[in-house]
Amino acid sequence: MKIIEDAIKRGADNLSEFESKQLLSTYGIPVTKEKTATTIEETVSVANSIGYPVVLKASGENLQHKTELDLIRLNLKDASQVRQAYTELLEESTVPITEVLVQQMLKGNRELLAGLKRDSQFGPCVVFGLGGILAEILEDVSIRVAPITTFDAMDMMENIRGKKILESFRGKPPVDRNALAELLVALGRIGLENNAVGEIDINPIKLIQGRPVAVDALVVLQKES
Repeated sequence: MKIIEDAIKRGADNLSEFESKQLLSTYGIPVTKEKTATTIEETVSVANSIGYPVVLKASGENLQHKTELDLIRLNLKDASQVRQAYTELLEESTVPITEVLVQQMLKGNRELLAGLKRDSQFGPCVVFGLGGILAEILEDVSIRVAPITTFDAMDMMENIRGKKILESFRGKPPVDRNALAELLVALGRIGLENNAVGEIDINPIKLIQGRPVAVDALVVLQKES
């Protein structure tokens, strides 16, 4: 796939967030509306086209931990806030920033994670569980060896301790399990069809009207064997 090939040619260890979501989208995985920009005027123009509120993130393959570096600005409601956020990111960052990612702001109070791990013995494995900032603490995940079927994906949903989050919640509809199953099956396909993909981390996945949308994603590359 060209996105992966281009990244490998330039010696990248991973795809940028924007590139990662482009790869996911190619496999039918729903992602946020977003676009990169390199100037303040282009950033405002992109924000206007996406519609407010938006999120502004520093973008690039070397910026895997944007939250820890304070390189994200949330819930920007108009052009003036976008301009201020753009200026802050460039002036306050301790790492060089050549572009920003303008992304639609999705508000959902349920967060899941999904991904792909490449095991030395079993090969690509699909991961699903509770997401958000507490994911590493809760460690509530289910894992299956790819390829997985829709039945396998449904079973993964039933095998996390916090599975009630998939049901109706605080007036919100239950998760569209078919759509979530398609996402998990697609992750397995990515791992099987792209040996250069070593790992995929989608966290969080937000539920918008019950349907899963990838809000943040990272694809880690490896040398093909």
